[in-house]
Parts: sequence; structure tokens; C-alpha cells
Amino acid sequence: MTGWDILNNLISVFPPVAAVLLLVAAGLVFVIGFSRHGMNFIKYGFKQTVLDSTLEERFDRLEAKLDSEIGSLRTKLDSEIGSLRTKLDSEIGSLGTKLDSEIGGLRTELESIKVNHFGHLKDFLTELTSILVDKNVINNQDKARLDNKLRGM
Repeated sequence: MTGWDILNNLISVFPPVAAVLLLVAAGLVFVIGFSRHGMNFIKYGFKQTVLDSTLEERFDRLEAKLDSEIGSLRTKLDSEIGSLRTKLDSEIGSLGTKLDSEIGGLRTELESIKVNHFGHLKDFLTELTSILVDKNVINNQDKARLDNKLRGM
């Protein structure tokens, strides 16, 4: 249903003379209002042009209030971000120190394992060469050469 259908139904309810009088009255109101107030009549109606300055003042106050609230929120957000950044930097710093000490401990432990492992390996090889000499698999000259090699490691 369109606007013209609604208008047609509305006019058909009234008797023809009353409908014509109603349309003439509405036309007169529109012509007089438009001639006095211009486009403001279409926007605001009779004597409503005062709302224009009031609305403008209200919007100005609202804009100032919103600007101040946005500014305070921005300041608050900046301070929160700064505190989070400080916390994060301190956490990363302590984590780095802790990680460095752990890595240092692991290196020390790895060095001790290498020293102990090669020490045990040298002892094992010395014992093995002694057994090979006892079993006459190698002679004393070969044993001395192997022992010199083990000392060089």
C-alpha cells in the first residue's frame, strides 16, 4: 500500500465537501508557514525555529563533554599501557636473568659430564690396552703408543 492509497482511503471516509475543506485548510497552513519561515517550516513547523539554536548549543555541550571524556579515557589508557609496558619489561628482564643463569648452569653441567665421560673412557681404554697386552694380542710397544695417544686427548 502506498502513501497515495492511504490518502485516498482517508479522503473517501469524509464527505466530499469536508475533504475539500480539509485539503484547502492544509494547503493554506503550508503556504502561510512556508512563506513566513521558509525551509525551517518544513524542518521544524510553526515557531519552532528557536530549536535550531538550542539544538546547536546542546550539540556543542555534548561535543565538549564527549571530548573531555575521550581525553580522560585516552589519558587513562595511556597510563595503563605504560604500566603494562613497565611490568612486561621487568618480567622480561627477570626472565632473561633467570634464563641466563639456567643456561650457565646447563653449560657447567655439560662440561662436567664431558670431563667425567672422557675420564671414564680414558680409564676404560687404558684398562683395555692392559688386558690386550696380558692376552698377547698387542705388544708393549703398541701399548705405549696407545697410552701416549690417550694422554694427548
